[in-house]
Amino acid sequence: MRLAPCLFATLLPLATLTAAEVQRWTLEHPEKIGGHSAQVLGAPRAFRDATGPALVFDGAHDGLILPVNPIADLKAFTIELHIRPSAKGPPEQRFFHIQDTAGARALLELRLTPDGRWALDTFLTDGTHKLTLLDRTLLHSSDVWHWVALHYDGHHMTAYVDGQKELTGEVIFAPTRPTGQTSLGVRLNHVYWYQGAISEVRIHPTALPPAQLAR
Repeated sequence: MRLAPCLFATLLPLATLTAAEVQRWTLEHPEKIGGHSAQVLGAPRAFRDATGPALVFDGAHDGLILPVNPIADLKAFTIELHIRPSAKGPPEQRFFHIQDTAGARALLELRLTPDGRWALDTFLTDGTHKLTLLDRTLLHSSDVWHWVALHYDGHHMTAYVDGQKELTGEVIFAPTRPTGQTSLGVRLNHVYWYQGAISEVRIHPTALPPAQLAR
């Protein structure tokens, strides 16, 4: 394990947000995600299985860039994604990246082993402080669906897979600016492409109690 110490929508102040304002993005059509028009890179493919609709990314060219920062102004938040990584993808992949216009960013990533299993990698930085959570021995199966989460309570970032806590660390992460971007399937600068499927993204405007995490 290694621990490093430490976008164009304006959200309501944290104290006024309710469960009704949780942002849920279903990935069904690449051109429109969560009501936001997307810049489409490559050709993410729509498909449907028993879990519902999803988009498949090829690990080399496919990605989406949205003109929105869904964690703007938040002092605490939870980011959840429903993903199905491919066992044949590249070794380092960024499948979710938020960044504001000042450079503060949040990322969910994975590291794939030669035998096709993966470890979750989460990262926060406000430009001054930063934290990476990664343990390459905490491995998960590919080609099946998993829920992953980055949870920030104002003091600590915690990583979860299928509702199970994996790693946590203390970090200062100042509320981000209202303007910024979000990418899916690739880092915002078009490197470290993701191979696999994503069906849903959930952005909670609070540090969700662990028992309420998707699994």
